[in-house]
Order: sequence, then C-alpha cells, then structure tokens
Amino acid sequence: MNFFSSMVDYINSIIWGKNIIVVLLVGTGIFFTLSMKFMQIRLLKDMAGLLVKNNKKSESGISSFQAFCVSTATRVGAGNLVGVVAALSVGGAGSVFWMWIVAVFGAATGFVEATLAILFREKDKRGDYVGGAAYYIQKGLGPKWNINMRWLGIIFVFFAMICWGGVLQVISNSVTESFHVAFGIDVKIMSGVLAFFAAIVIFGKKDKIVKVLEKMVPFMAFAYLILVAFILVKNIAVIPDVFKRIFEEAFGIRQAVGGSFGAVVMEGVKRGLFSNEAGTGSAPSAAAAAEVNHPAKQGLIQALGVYVDTLVICTATALVVLVTKENVIEGLGGMKLLQEAFRYHVGDWGVIFIACVLFLFAFSTALGITYYAKPNLIFIADKDWLQTAFKIFACCMLFYGGMKQAFLVWALADLGLGLMAIVNIFAIIPLRKYAFNSLKDYEKKLKEERNL
Repeated sequence: MNFFSSMVDYINSIIWGKNIIVVLLVGTGIFFTLSMKFMQIRLLKDMAGLLVKNNKKSESGISSFQAFCVSTATRVGAGNLVGVVAALSVGGAGSVFWMWIVAVFGAATGFVEATLAILFREKDKRGDYVGGAAYYIQKGLGPKWNINMRWLGIIFVFFAMICWGGVLQVISNSVTESFHVAFGIDVKIMSGVLAFFAAIVIFGKKDKIVKVLEKMVPFMAFAYLILVAFILVKNIAVIPDVFKRIFEEAFGIRQAVGGSFGAVVMEGVKRGLFSNEAGTGSAPSAAAAAEVNHPAKQGLIQALGVYVDTLVICTATALVVLVTKENVIEGLGGMKLLQEAFRYHVGDWGVIFIACVLFLFAFSTALGITYYAKPNLIFIADKDWLQTAFKIFACCMLFYGGMKQAFLVWALADLGLGLMAIVNIFAIIPLRKYAFNSLKDYEKKLKEERNL
C-alpha cells in the first residue's frame, strides 16, 4: 500500500505539481475563448434563456434542463464545500480568484466538449442517446486521423473510474464527518444510511436518477444560497475588505515573499477543476443524452453550469469562511471548519444545516456519477451486468469512504481527474472546429430569427 500511495503521489507531483494540468486547462480555455470571441460572456443571456426554453424530452433523450441538473449535481457537491475549504486552507483567500479564472475560461471548454458530445453521440440497444468523451475520441479523432482510437476511449473510461471511485469516498467521508459533528452519529451508521438511500435510487427505473436530480438540485442550491445571502448581508461591512484580500493574495503580494504563490494558484485551479469539471470530459456524458435541435444549445447550457458551480456556489462558500473571524476557525480543517464558520454566523443550527445540505450535495453527486458511468460503461460493453457491477461498486465506495479518512482517496480523485483532463484535452483541441462551426451556425440562425 505504501508503494501504491507513493506512486500516486509521484504521478500527481508531475501532472499537478509541475503545472501540466494548469497549463492545459487554462491554456485551452483561453485559446477557445479567443477563438470563439468570448462566447461565454457574449451569449450569457442566451445561456439562461435556453435553460428555461429548451425543456423538451423524448423517448431517446432527456431534456436540456435535466441534463443540466445531472451535470450540476456532480459539480455541486463536496468540491463546493470541502474542496473550497481545502483550497482556502492551503492557498489562502487568493485561491478563490484562480477558481474564478478557471470558471470563466473553463466555460468555453465546457461548451466545446458538450457540443462535441451531441455531435458524436449514438443510441444504445435500448434506443437511448449515449455519448461523451470516449465516443468523440473514437468517432471524431478516429476518422480524422484515419486510425482506430477506441483504445484511447477505453483508457479515458479507466481513468474516469479511478476518479469517480475516489470522489465517492471523499463525499461520503465529508457527510459522515459533518453528521458526527452535528448529531454525534457514528460514522459507520451514517455511511450505511448514505449508501442505502443511494442504492434505492440508482437501482430503480432507468429515469429515476434524472427525475430525483431534477427536483433535488434546484432545491438544495436555492436553500444553501438563501442562508449564505443572509450571512453576507449581515456582514456587508467587511465584504469590501474580503474582496481586497482575495485580489491581493491572488497575485502573491504577500505570498511571493514567503514562496507560497504557487500553492495559491495550484489550489485555486485544482479545486476549481475538481468542482466544475470543465475540460475533464465528465459533463459531456450527461450532455449527450439531451434532446436538442441544435448541438450548440446544449453546449451553451453546460457552459452556464460551470458558472453556477464556481462563480456562484463556490464563491458563496468561500465568502462565508472569509467573513468569519480567524480565531474562530484557527487550526480547523475540512467540514469542521465550515460548520464552525456557520455556527459563528447563525448559531448551532447552522452546523445542522450544513450537515443536511452536504448530505444532499453528496447524495446528488453520487447519483450524478452513477449516471455518468452508464454511457462510459456502455462504450466498453453494452451489458446489463456491467452496469449492475458499477452500482454495487458505487455503494461500496460510499460505505467504505464514510468510515475511513484517507489522504490517498483525495490523491486518487486528483489523479483520475488529472489523467481524464489530459486525455480529454488531447481530443477536443483537434476536434474544436466541429464545435466552432456549430456555434457559428447557431449564431447565424439566431441572427436570422431576430431579424424576422
């Protein structure tokens, strides 16, 4: 186990520590942003409008809103709470700024990969749409380079399983820790409860996950943001100083002297990616199932999801922590830090509230991951037993992760995420013109409609 742990840390030290992922993701996002003339800013109004209007579901697909909820479910999870706290603990307030940077440029990347997912999707033996990174690797890169690229798609799925196995354990551990702090519930009992409720949904009918998430995601996000808004209004006087601190620390005015500027950037980028998934190839698994009459529409909707996750929910979590007096949370980490911050602002019930919200966030993430896994496993083999095996695996990871705190779990999640991103970026850059052309066609038709 020590050898395995050392190997994981070594690989992470290369792909994360040497800034390979930072350069790939931010560089790709900037390249796409410039190529598409800042579409994620120009078309922001259209993104929101499409989410409401494009709500058609067919027998072979889900609605755009449902696809948005599935991808948001996995984005809005432990990364928005625990991940943000981890970034602040290691990188300080400045890491928040780099989360924002990842989100703005990541929205362009999110558009490209989601649009490609629609363009290269197919139907499974049940007649349902399936697609994602593995599919556009095989169906896009293969013909483009005139070679069989299925092997790279299989490698992507393998990396995804490593990442999702780690994430399931991370979110479960966060839930059991928060409930132990709030209610004194034994972690083994809470692990079993989370795994049990997840099993009820994921072993249900094929559209049960989507229907649950369609209702759960808006509710949990709204409830969390309402309380955060109350806290921020209550502390409105210190908000300007908090933003000043974010910008000062982001550019290493204080950190450069201490040699920790790299940690500020790294934690912001890493946790921003862990939270919003832009560029990793995860979200296209949900986007591919959406019923849309133009590929670019789903790309725009998925780009909006990156904003909602990082610019809204991650920022909300960060601000609550940063407006808390330092002596209240000094020496704390993880969920205990966040719960104590909420206790400081709204009393003991804030601890209970965070525990319940995290349960919903974690539960929705587990369901979203199970939904993501389906088309990826179908890419390997369209066999029912393979789907069942993953569902059992997911429940086991939730149960095991809730009982044992292990830094290796975070390391595995980071490893899988980083490797997924490398393979996905390797695919979407050569295939970018398909998405660019789809955007041009969409904007052309949009202009024609407005001129009528």
